[in-house]
Formats: sequence, structure tokens, C-alpha cells
Amino acid sequence: MKRWLLLILLPLSVRGQELYHFPTDTDTRWISFENRNGDKGKGGMENKGAKGHACDTLKAGSSVTLMDYEGAGVINRIWLTTSREAVILRSVHIDMYWDGATKPAVSVPLGDFFGIGLGRKTPFQCALFSDPEGRSFNCYIPMPFRKHARIVLVNESTSSHLLFYDISLTRLKKQPADLLYFHAYWSSNKRTALGDDFELLPAVTGRGRYLGSNMSVIADKVYGNSWFGEGEVKVYLDGDKDFASLVGTGTEDYIGTGWGQGAFAHLYQGCPIADDKKKQWAFYRYHIPDPIWFHTGCRVSIQQIGGTGRDELRVISKAGARQKPVTVTTPATVVKILEDPAYPDLFDERFPNGWVNFYRLDNYTATAYFYLDKPANNLPALAPLAERLAGIL
Repeated sequence: MKRWLLLILLPLSVRGQELYHFPTDTDTRWISFENRNGDKGKGGMENKGAKGHACDTLKAGSSVTLMDYEGAGVINRIWLTTSREAVILRSVHIDMYWDGATKPAVSVPLGDFFGIGLGRKTPFQCALFSDPEGRSFNCYIPMPFRKHARIVLVNESTSSHLLFYDISLTRLKKQPADLLYFHAYWSSNKRTALGDDFELLPAVTGRGRYLGSNMSVIADKVYGNSWFGEGEVKVYLDGDKDFASLVGTGTEDYIGTGWGQGAFAHLYQGCPIADDKKKQWAFYRYHIPDPIWFHTGCRVSIQQIGGTGRDELRVISKAGARQKPVTVTTPATVVKILEDPAYPDLFDERFPNGWVNFYRLDNYTATAYFYLDKPANNLPALAPLAERLAGIL
């Protein structure tokens, strides 16, 4: 396994030896407005060497190229800051192209890419991303390339904003033969129906590694105070069709907590936003100490299932909530309703008084991160702006 990948896979206490190992055939480069190409001895030349070009303008309806670099290397860190308005966090997207590909490997709304959706900012830190005070964006995912890397910010909003950034990379003479390229994909559940699983990562083909996802949910208020997070994450690997190889036990379980989902931020799992008042949750799980490899393809989904008591489900159903019971749990048993087509209706007096898990539809979005053995993927283009802004304004 290559050193650039080991740096992110191993905990800091194990990585100490990397701090004093001197690599051969490498150089460090920083790219920013003060040195657009990361050239040796060419940084900070404007304004007679004083602070001359720390920032620039991200103009409405235009794009800014952050990096257009020739040669082999690995991006180690990306930092930037601009407007924190909700409309900007979803209207601006970050696109990344590797080795001359014309299709971006990454095309994701700005806020979502850096770890939190919902068009919101909050201080947090995890293994891959951080936001020290809710005012900036940091990404530490290693992003290798063989001969060329291009990163572009595209502003689809109607307003212009100041932009500061820098990108840290290691310049290499040659990459290993088994290199995997970094990819990311944003999606919403706009095209799902009651009973459908939401695809965090649609089927991607090739050899690679699923790194994990950050997910956002805006619960439909028609469901009252019922719990949205009974859905199980499923990972379909290498030809899985009807049933997945990897299946979780519930949404909060998947991110390492249980019996509900409050706010926390750990290295590989967390929920930086748990807003009961607004019915909004933003959470993540990154498979770093527990890798998920695939040889021919991968697809990842989460069930859109919630839970509440029978009587409350009756109330919200009468109020117009779309729902379909799937299990009911009583002190005596767990009934799998979908396996018994003759099971009594929710409003039947024979329906037991217990905890009911049920299909529902809320506003889900997600950003999935993965490595792939090619610089472009087979996934759809980024969803149009109206879909990205739905529910957050």
C-alpha cells in the first residue's frame, strides 16, 4: 500500500514514523492566488513581495480555476473561504478533473463537498474535513494524479463574493501503477417514491474503494415528532443485484450512535447538525479504519424508513402523511408486515399497539466519496440548481 494512502488510513499514533521518513523524488508545492501554478520561487511576487493577491472575486455566473497543474502529484489539503450564505453553499459547485479527462470526477455543491449539507455551516472536525469556527472549508483527502489536475469553482448564483484559497500538494516524478483516482458525487432523493431506497452512490463501475458519505435530511413536518432514522444503509458489491452484501441496522447505528441521533463529531462518524426544531440532520460515516473495497462495481443506498408508536402513526396518517408500515414491535414479538399480505390495516383494531417502522418520504441529499481506477466515472452530471436549492431556502 502506498505511503500517501497510508497517511489517511492509519491513526496518528501509528503514523509517527512517517513524520521523519524522508521521501525520494518529491517536492512540496502550494497553489493560491499568490502562486497560481505552484512554481518554485514564484510565490508572492505581486505588490513588491508584500501581501498582493491573497483573494479574488468569485463573480456571479462565472467560474474560477483554482488549479491547473501539469505533472504527477498528490493533493494533500484544500482550504478555502467565501460566503457562507445557504444559496452560495449550494449554488457554487467544485469540479475536479484528473489527467485530461473532459468529465469531472468531482462535481459537488461547495458546502456539501466539505462535509455538511443543508446549506448550513457549523464548527466541526473529522478525519477528512474540518471547519474550525464555522467560517472556512478544509479537506484532507489525498487526491493523486499522473499528469494533470484541474480544479474549478463554478458560481451559478446571481451574486459575487470574495474568495480565498490554497491547495497543498506533493509533486512526484511518477505515480505507482495501482493508483486510484478520487471521485465524489452529490445526489438527492427527488426521483424516489414511497418504499424506494435512496441511492447515496448510484452504481459505479470499475475497481476502487468506497470512502463513505455525508448525508442530510430535512424531515417533512407532516410526520410530526416521529423518528426519521430507521433506514438501513446497504452496500452492493461486485455484481450484487436484489440484495446487498453489506447491510446496517439503522441510520443512527450506521454512524456509531444509538436510540436517536444528537449532535457529535468524531473522526470517522458524526452528526454535526441535529436540529429538532427545524427537523434537520447532517451526518457522516467514513470507512477509513473499516475499508470497503470493490473489484467490478459498487452501489450504496439507504432505506427511507422512520418509526413511531401505532397511535401517533394513525394521527399523522390522517393528517396526510405518506406512509407504509413494514414492521411492528411489541414486548412479545417483532412482526414483519411485508411478509404477510393479509396482515391487518393500520386502522384495524387487530393491529397491535407497538413501535411501527414505516416507509416515509423526507428531503434527503448526500455526497458520496470514493476512489476509482480511472479518472472519470459513469455517473450522471450534477443535478440542476433548482433541485440543489429545494428545501434549504
